[in-house]
Amino acid sequence: MGFTGAIETEDTIVAIGSSTTPAPRGAVRFSGVQAMEIARQLGIEPTSDRSAHCVDGTIALDHPLGEIPVRALVWPTARSYTGQPSLEIHTFGSMPILGAIVWRAIELGARAARPGEFTLRAFLAGRLDLTQAEAVLGVIEAEGRGSLDHALRQLAGNLSRPMEFMRSQLLDLLADVEAGLDFVDEDIQFISDDDLVARLDSIRSTLATTREQLTQRTRDKSQWIIALRGLPNAGKSRLLNVLAGHDAAIVADQAGTTRDVVSVPMQWDDHNVVLVDTAGIETADGDSSLEQISHQAQLQAHRAGRDADIRLWCVDHTSSDWQATCRAMRQLADEKRRPAIDLWVATKCDCSGEQDLPDPWIRTSALTGAGIESLRQQITAAIESLDTSEGVSILGTAARCTGSLRAAETAIASAIGYVGGGDGHEYVSSELRLAASALGEVTGAVYTDDILDRVFSRFCIGK
Repeated sequence: MGFTGAIETEDTIVAIGSSTTPAPRGAVRFSGVQAMEIARQLGIEPTSDRSAHCVDGTIALDHPLGEIPVRALVWPTARSYTGQPSLEIHTFGSMPILGAIVWRAIELGARAARPGEFTLRAFLAGRLDLTQAEAVLGVIEAEGRGSLDHALRQLAGNLSRPMEFMRSQLLDLLADVEAGLDFVDEDIQFISDDDLVARLDSIRSTLATTREQLTQRTRDKSQWIIALRGLPNAGKSRLLNVLAGHDAAIVADQAGTTRDVVSVPMQWDDHNVVLVDTAGIETADGDSSLEQISHQAQLQAHRAGRDADIRLWCVDHTSSDWQATCRAMRQLADEKRRPAIDLWVATKCDCSGEQDLPDPWIRTSALTGAGIESLRQQITAAIESLDTSEGVSILGTAARCTGSLRAAETAIASAIGYVGGGDGHEYVSSELRLAASALGEVTGAVYTDDILDRVFSRFCIGK
């Protein structure tokens, strides 16, 4: 059952909120203005009308069930998931018992919840935006680490925050453009055409990148990318050659030998992988030709690390500042966190004695082969632990958002064309409104009953 038409939010809804398979414990959820009154009639007496709390009690059900011990989690105010007084009754995970509690609540005035109605109310109350609501379903559906990680990141706002930021920028630009229209007779300009075009072009570029990332979600994973990252002369190229089984990268004692990204496709057990050697991490400033080459090498290395499924962070164990380098690599990995697995590799351990290294560091020597098999095993385990088959909900987000992002890009391109062509800013204003509206559809700042129906009809009852 969908939500087309008027959306009811004032009545009190009830549903089983736990799995329908037998379990030691189960839960029945309530939300609505009469939730506390229905709880009292069931035999649960909330002890506070201001703060969330827990109450133990019993509910009398029809024969042969009798009195059932329960624990109720009570949210008596609007400070709940749904933005309404809410209640969860936890008891035995028996479907006849849980179903009897639901039917008793319906007899007392509650209504059976529709699929996704609890999360719909959270959205309407401003607790979640649409992408986060879809991520709730993604968490429920997740069958592997990768799909769960994607859903949790989306639930945390990793998609909606940049969308809202770009929409806010568009609205600011729209305000400047329309303010200029109000003072057109005084020849007052609140933003120059050059600045307007530059800022719009930046937003359009970011939107295109985001759309491409969403499009990638709908593609099958047939190849795993393993990128080697670290400082210059950390032993990355020699390690790549050992892992690849042949000399694919140039090896030299001089730091900075690797400039271009070196990619080596290979078969890793039953997996297709690409080993990627990258330029050593360093600051590349200045205008000389050599510094410009170094800068481009850093950009390529950054992109390779960003696109990798597994990153091997390599640190020369013979370096005098080993601990400081380890901390720097950890910080860099945290700053550039993404859906990837990080493995920590201590290189050149043939020259540094036999002292143990703390977890998660892997001792290796590309010269003697020590630790290479252990590294191979950990890479294989990492590949097998990655599950990029995202749930239907997350793919649904990608499909729903891609069209809106493309519409926003088209509107921005039209606005840029009107500015460049010297057309009136009335046309620019109209296109910016279209772009802002399209981005609003992504997060639900702008929505229709049809959009809500498509999103929440995929939920199960009780969520």
